[in-house]
Amino acid sequence: MDTHDSRILLEKQVPPLILWAAQNLDFLCIHPFRDGNGRVSRLLLLLSLYRLGFSGGRYVSIERIIEQSKDRYYDTLKTGSQGWHDGKHDPWPYINFLLFTLKSLYQEFESRYENTKLPLGEKTETVRQAVARFREPFHITELHKQCPEVSLDMIRKVLKEMRQSKEIQCLGRGKQALWQRIG
Repeated sequence: MDTHDSRILLEKQVPPLILWAAQNLDFLCIHPFRDGNGRVSRLLLLLSLYRLGFSGGRYVSIERIIEQSKDRYYDTLKTGSQGWHDGKHDPWPYINFLLFTLKSLYQEFESRYENTKLPLGEKTETVRQAVARFREPFHITELHKQCPEVSLDMIRKVLKEMRQSKEIQCLGRGKQALWQRIG
């Protein structure tokens, strides 16, 4: 990203994902290499996503998702790049394609995550390990963020068991109650 693009991001003139997609189109229009521009552009897409805080590409291949809709990819690339050298192009078909691709990537990531089942007893151990990582008093919602695959009811059950065995204590009552490890 050059300093102009960084300034645009800092000043929030353009949403980061729009800039991300437009930069990718620019790279493809520049076509800096004799061969491999598409593969390099997809690597740059992934790197840019990581820098923007989107890490779903670590688990689901953006390359594969684009490959599955290759015809649409080439159509939107062709449409979006017409007139690029004269500054008279319409990047939106390509931008929309990449945003749709990103949405598809996260839908697949979400469905994979939802279908992940922990072995019997694993949820209890997951909650216990998360509690052990807290050094300060914590709220049940903070604990749930540490183990999102475990239901709130299960978390409450494990906290109750840990309180009965004097491993933790509850500081307060109700929704605002904090929990703290003992010892």
